[in-house]
Amino acid sequence: MPPHPQYPRLFTPLDLGFTTLANRILMGSMHTGLEEDKGSLQRLATYFAARARGGAGLLVTGGIAPNRQGWLAPFGAKLTTAAEMRKHRVVASAVRDEGGKICLQILHAGRYGVHPLIVAPSPVRAHMSPFRPWEMKPRLIRATIYDFARTAALAREAGYDGVEIMGSEGYLINEFIAPRTNKRTDEWGGAFDNRIRFPLEVLRAVREKTGPDFIVIFRLSMLDLVEDGSTWEEVVALAKAVELAGATIINTGVGWHEARIPTIATMVPRGAYSWITERLKGTVRIPLIATNRINTPEKAEEILAEGHADMVSMARPLLADPDFARKAMEGRADEINTCIACNQACLDHIFEHKEASCLVNPRATAPPSAPPMRGEEGEATRFRGGLPGNNAWSEAEEKGMGNPSRKSALPPFSPLLGRPGGGSVAVVGAGLAGLSCATELAALGYDVHLFEAAGAIGGQFNMAKRIPGKGEFSETLRYFGKMIEKTGVQLQLNTRADAKLLLEKGFREVVLATGVLPRMPDIDGIEHPSVLSYLDLLLHNKPVGKRVAIIGAGGVGFDVALYLTEPDARAQATTGAAAGPELPETVRLYLQEWGIDYTYSHRGGLTNPIHAPAPRQVWLLQRSKGKVGERLGKTTGWAHRLTLKNRGVHLWNAVEYHCVDDAGLHLTVKGQPQLLEVDNVVICAGQEPYRPLLAPLEQAGVRVNIIGGAKLAAELDAKRAIEEGMRVALAIAGTPPTAA
Repeated sequence: MPPHPQYPRLFTPLDLGFTTLANRILMGSMHTGLEEDKGSLQRLATYFAARARGGAGLLVTGGIAPNRQGWLAPFGAKLTTAAEMRKHRVVASAVRDEGGKICLQILHAGRYGVHPLIVAPSPVRAHMSPFRPWEMKPRLIRATIYDFARTAALAREAGYDGVEIMGSEGYLINEFIAPRTNKRTDEWGGAFDNRIRFPLEVLRAVREKTGPDFIVIFRLSMLDLVEDGSTWEEVVALAKAVELAGATIINTGVGWHEARIPTIATMVPRGAYSWITERLKGTVRIPLIATNRINTPEKAEEILAEGHADMVSMARPLLADPDFARKAMEGRADEINTCIACNQACLDHIFEHKEASCLVNPRATAPPSAPPMRGEEGEATRFRGGLPGNNAWSEAEEKGMGNPSRKSALPPFSPLLGRPGGGSVAVVGAGLAGLSCATELAALGYDVHLFEAAGAIGGQFNMAKRIPGKGEFSETLRYFGKMIEKTGVQLQLNTRADAKLLLEKGFREVVLATGVLPRMPDIDGIEHPSVLSYLDLLLHNKPVGKRVAIIGAGGVGFDVALYLTEPDARAQATTGAAAGPELPETVRLYLQEWGIDYTYSHRGGLTNPIHAPAPRQVWLLQRSKGKVGERLGKTTGWAHRLTLKNRGVHLWNAVEYHCVDDAGLHLTVKGQPQLLEVDNVVICAGQEPYRPLLAPLEQAGVRVNIIGGAKLAAELDAKRAIEEGMRVALAIAGTPPTAA
């Protein structure tokens, strides 16, 4: 076939000798919680089938343990018996039926397990587990090698195309490799050759059990980002040994879970770690996979074109949009629902022992606790509904059948836009909730009028995208803008819809997505000219002085603090030594700020971080006595706190506010009176629902649905807003509205 006109390298097949991958896109391993289904793995099968149908060249499952000691958590996913193997056949078969290929990841948690059976090369406890691991005796080490090989053989019998051996991120195999966690003095520790003996024997045993025509990926930690991690020379030596031991492909692993460096959050520049994969190029002959924060086909193509890797790994981007590859291949990249690396519904859910989902794609999985939702990827029936281009139109729908089990509750669908003549619906407010609801309804065949008082869609997200490290949020607005165009939503900007307008136009079904107003706390002097709301800063660009107090340390307060303390770009560029002139400036500054050693002259790739001076002195204040920002997401909150600490921000809790006057902010902190002589006080003390249309519309007999911040304003929650907008749209479709 001729090269793809836009992405010639991304869509070049990869010949592995015994099999060929259709393109260079790997859906990297990501645990979803579906792996622990004690009944059938049908939901997991449907999830991966959607990604195979979407065109990914190779998929990798979430981590599956080779034995009980390797569980991530009690009764976690494992593959050790023929009975467990038979459950996996539905997953491999579903992917194969869609023309895809899939590998099962074998992951032994080691000291990262959260249960009393955990083992490790040495009894070194990880801070993320309450349990101290048992030191592995030589007999247990050999038994574990056998367990890896047995799981690989069972995976092959189940129909998988290969396995990925998890040798990075600080799990068991990585624990043997690094001096940080391997304190042994026997044949399995001490010298480097002894420390890499375990991973190499695992790899040889797996290859011997599975034969030469089976994909074996080794996930190699190329950059540990912890003290006493591997040296670069050790990484190269291990890579060469891994190739000789029988690996088909080497995947890049970056950072241990205990590393205090963000590696996948939205603050990390796109493709920030492809340089480490490039550094290994030429030292081995087998393909190398680059990973971490690759979320667009353009960035993937760039990495391949510049010779950094032979494949690119994208896990969350295919969670966000299962049709990522197909859309890019068909010239529809502008329809991709881009992953914004927020972690809020995927990794945060997993750390809270929930099933993973996606902020921008609530259909990503189907939580059993949620009410039924048309078009969930998790539905075994493969029924699809909703936005076109997201695996939306199944063969059954094209024939107008819909979901037989719900046929009585749902209207029939046309081949293109669902229910013809579905009626007219007004959606008031083009924030995330309104955008989600409007585009969903339009895709289902409704005549949708979307009213927005501002001159652009996006609502609060237009402020969020201005926060340093959250520029990716603009991608979500780009996507919804495209969906407005594609689904035929009639968007009316600069239009403040009041009850009179809506009634005159005859709407009998209205969705209120009118958002929130900032809450102003009851503090003497709150009207003082020095007091600003977060809207004044992020929306109206009002000037701010050099000394600022922020009242409220929730998500908005942290965002404002990051915004106010972001160093000037010129100050950043001239601070410290260059980390490598060939790197993009954003990547160089990121490596510098977080102490990542581009020269790799230190073990683990760490060096001293270099921080440019913050332009302001800031106090971030909260009333409660708990840790400041304790309600932030598990996977990103610590990084935000550390960033502010490095910028000299004062994080104060147990604060009582008294008044604001010309002298500044008067308060009491832990019983001690204080005066903050600040230039400005910024209020980030929560929000109030804004819904003035509710009463007059209900009095006129209009059916009103309230979503997003207008419904619940306790905290700005983009995840809830998008899902709520979609669910209300589907509820409207399930109960046909009164004709206009």
